[in-house]
Amino acid sequence: MMYGLEIALVILLITTAVGASRVKNLISAVLILACYSFLMAAVWAQLGAVDVAFVEAVVGAGLSTVLFLLTLFRARAQDTQSLRTRTPLVALLGLPLLGFLLLYAAADLPPYPDGQDSQPLGPASTHVAAAYLQESYQATNTPNVVTAVLMDYRAFDTLIETGVIFTAGIACALLLRGHSE
Repeated sequence: MMYGLEIALVILLITTAVGASRVKNLISAVLILACYSFLMAAVWAQLGAVDVAFVEAVVGAGLSTVLFLLTLFRARAQDTQSLRTRTPLVALLGLPLLGFLLLYAAADLPPYPDGQDSQPLGPASTHVAAAYLQESYQATNTPNVVTAVLMDYRAFDTLIETGVIFTAGIACALLLRGHSE
């Protein structure tokens, strides 16, 4: 059963998502998306994923907002207004179908919270987490479990994520570089 804070966050998330897609001024859309990212950080914190909440706040609400605003401030005034076009029929039919399929698939997820006395019962919590906590120091010789998981057990995933962020940074730098018109 959802509680008041969770319901309020979901309503605010939906409101900001709709608002960002409906507003005509792109600078306003960027600021609304920053609010959306901040709300998502609050959702992640509420779910107990503080590391994900921190990254969402820094990258989503902070860095991407600054880069979007820098890009829009370098653009001409007429380029910062969004042009409204008709919504494609495939989107009108496909998105509700996709939403229904996601809700149908969500029925197979374990309930949240899934355990009693704060003990989660999901597979990641009952099998993998215990092994990480008990065996990470012996296997990796790293005293910090989070560092052991990110840099030893999931090193390729972390490397690819770093590559994606680096590529995005290079793309933003190329977009924001000065050029003569």
